[in-house]
Amino acid sequence: MLAQQDQAARAGAKLGEIGATLDALQHAQSAATTSLDDLIAQAERAIATNTAPSAAAHVHAIVQSIEIDIDVTGTSPHSSIARIDTLESIRVDREASWEAYMVQVESYCARQRVQGVDSPFQQLMTPSQRVAFERRVEQDFAIRNARCDKYDYMIAGTCGLIGGLIDILLVGAPGEGLLTRAADDWTDSAVQKFARLVGWKGPKEGSDPTHSAIGFLEGKYKVNYDHRHGVDVGGAFKMSTKNHHIKSLGHSPDLVGLFFSILDQFCSTAHFVSDGKLISIDTDTFELRGGTFAAKLFAGFANWLGHLFSDVAGSSGAQGRGSGIPIPFYSLLQFVNVGEFGQHRQTFATVAVQVFERGYDMRHGIAMSIPVIVAELFTRLAWTVKQRCYHERPWRECLPVSNAPELRRMLLVAHGTLCIVDATDAGLRSGGEMIQFLLRSNLIAWARFGSLALREVLALVREGQLDHAAVDEYLDAEYRRMLVA
Repeated sequence: MLAQQDQAARAGAKLGEIGATLDALQHAQSAATTSLDDLIAQAERAIATNTAPSAAAHVHAIVQSIEIDIDVTGTSPHSSIARIDTLESIRVDREASWEAYMVQVESYCARQRVQGVDSPFQQLMTPSQRVAFERRVEQDFAIRNARCDKYDYMIAGTCGLIGGLIDILLVGAPGEGLLTRAADDWTDSAVQKFARLVGWKGPKEGSDPTHSAIGFLEGKYKVNYDHRHGVDVGGAFKMSTKNHHIKSLGHSPDLVGLFFSILDQFCSTAHFVSDGKLISIDTDTFELRGGTFAAKLFAGFANWLGHLFSDVAGSSGAQGRGSGIPIPFYSLLQFVNVGEFGQHRQTFATVAVQVFERGYDMRHGIAMSIPVIVAELFTRLAWTVKQRCYHERPWRECLPVSNAPELRRMLLVAHGTLCIVDATDAGLRSGGEMIQFLLRSNLIAWARFGSLALREVLALVREGQLDHAAVDEYLDAEYRRMLVA
């Protein structure tokens, strides 16, 4: 843009130079025309006063001499008119790449000594435009602290309290609360729908539909890392049907589980976690379907997803709820092999495994997420209503996006209140016993509170700096608007 601005300025100056030169030429031509008219007039008067043939011939010769002199001298450039040089341009080739074009632009700027290449916007904008731009950046894209009033904190605390009451009254420990039982039923229904989607014809007469669907999925999506007992891994570590889903990393419904599942299926291995250590076991050769690497990769992903559906509601032969799959990233707690808790002085990793064995699985995680979602939605809705009705701001400024500092602070207070209620209830009901305390704790709420607390700390540290995420979001929105237009 600086190069274009320089070219436009030089073109304007050149047009002015051309105009001045044309004016000088016109003035010189007018002077020559006047002189010629005077000479012709003198010649005509001389002819009129001298009627002698010899005199007329003499005057006619003088006029011809004058005309010849004027014609000859008129062909040479006038000494007062300067030469006009051509403008330097940047050649644009349709077949050239953007990099090649930029090389030409940079070369042009170097030859013409264009100023402001290091900070182009300071040269492209006027002082008033720069002030408006800096004010816009400070208001919309700079990280700033929240300016919440007492009503914001009261609203956030109330929303968090509502979520906390839902947590202690409707969730509780695994298998106890109304929402946990509803999550179990929803999971059973999801397993049956997925099984029908991939070819299950339905249960036999008199059989349990969920167990039938699980059995179908277990046969269809077999994997080589589905060991269930310690003897299956050569006694390398202790394992049972209650905890093999958490010890096997391939059963984790997250990116960690996907990575180790693909790795195990390609390499005919199985990876487990025990006593804070990662253990790799060689398995029988496992052949993935597909003739290409991409096809095998997709087959591995399909096996992983289908096998998770076969285990999320327990095994086909399990009694009661059975052993489901862990909450995303919960398996990583086994690496926290520190501390001494309980009567048997067990490490935190061992306690986490025992908590999973008692039903703290993905189904219970779905139930625990409901109070968190309620607190989140209520807080965002209340903030939107307050911005619109109390502060009377336009609707476009009332969108509950997380980059609003006041909303970010309110969410922190709401989820902090939820966690306080959850921790108080878990502490009172557990009687200080670590396993019972974790069984009644809402891990989803604590994870959400931790992420919000981290963002708030970063905002305090980076106050006044540019929020790159907000800038990217704005530029993406403008780009989409330009495409639509």
